[in-house]
Amino acid sequence: IPDAEVTVVSGTKPEATQAVAEKYGVANAVVGYDAVLERDDVDAVILATPTGMHASQTQAALAAGKHVQVEIPLADSLADAEATLAAAEASDRVTMVGHTRRFNPSHQWIHQRIQSDQFHIQQMDVQTYFFRRTNTNAKGEPRSWTDHLLWH
Repeated sequence: IPDAEVTVVSGTKPEATQAVAEKYGVANAVVGYDAVLERDDVDAVILATPTGMHASQTQAALAAGKHVQVEIPLADSLADAEATLAAAEASDRVTMVGHTRRFNPSHQWIHQRIQSDQFHIQQMDVQTYFFRRTNTNAKGEPRSWTDHLLWH
């Protein structure tokens, strides 16, 4: 994104968080989400956290005046999704729910070939297959067809 700058990386483990910041050239690494929301140099947050945290973290970011892009699903209950929607509608911030795949290795491979003019795209259809060793969800429970209605 032109003119966008990642100013801080947040995590729960100091050493791992610092390593990610260094790997991607981000000047600041903090432990704890509140430390991100308190920063004046943060205009927007990307939430790629466990599902159970999505709704509360989105609401907290909006309350702090931040724009939000949250990974799917928005919430793990209808009540939390509705509360988050109400917070978004009451805010003047942009709130987006998405499933960002652009950094997956297979997508990066295709992108590199397109950028280097090896591939010239006329039409593209992408299918992703997930192969798991066990059929469990993000909570470690057996999956059912209703499991978060998606892939979590």
